[in-house]
Amino acid sequence: MYEKSIKPLNQAVAEELSGVHQYMYFHFHCNDQGYDLLANLFRKTAIEEMIHIERLAERILFLKGDVEMKPSTNTEKISNVKDMLKNARSMEEDSIKLYNVLAMECGSNADSVSRKLFEELVMDEERHYGLFDTEWQNLNKFGEQYLALQSIERSKIVSTPTVTNPTNL
Repeated sequence: MYEKSIKPLNQAVAEELSGVHQYMYFHFHCNDQGYDLLANLFRKTAIEEMIHIERLAERILFLKGDVEMKPSTNTEKISNVKDMLKNARSMEEDSIKLYNVLAMECGSNADSVSRKLFEELVMDEERHYGLFDTEWQNLNKFGEQYLALQSIERSKIVSTPTVTNPTNL
């Protein structure tokens, strides 16, 4: 019935898979560098992108299509935090533009459910962009001190002993 929607839905799956891979790569590097706030932001975003894949896959299967699990791009080897945030912002901008186009395409094929799914994804991608943009602006405004504060916070947590049984003090 809505065969024409399967291709754009799979295109979005490929974009989301690339996002998951890229954001997890950034998560690993931020975590390794002691930037917990950014590491958690990238991890959380990757998980949200996985949820997008699940929603897209469910729609594809409902339309009697097959889910193509191939990322659209290879993971970029970026370990500089400023470049990570710049890349993440760009990825989200590209997704917003693409999903708006795909929403209109599905709508023109009389598939309002897939159109609505893309519109909901646009809202999520705009929120992701906003989060990455805020971090990028903070890094530009405060410089390396912004990253140093994240490392210091981790050091405080790691070096603070945990009391497991306060009655034995």
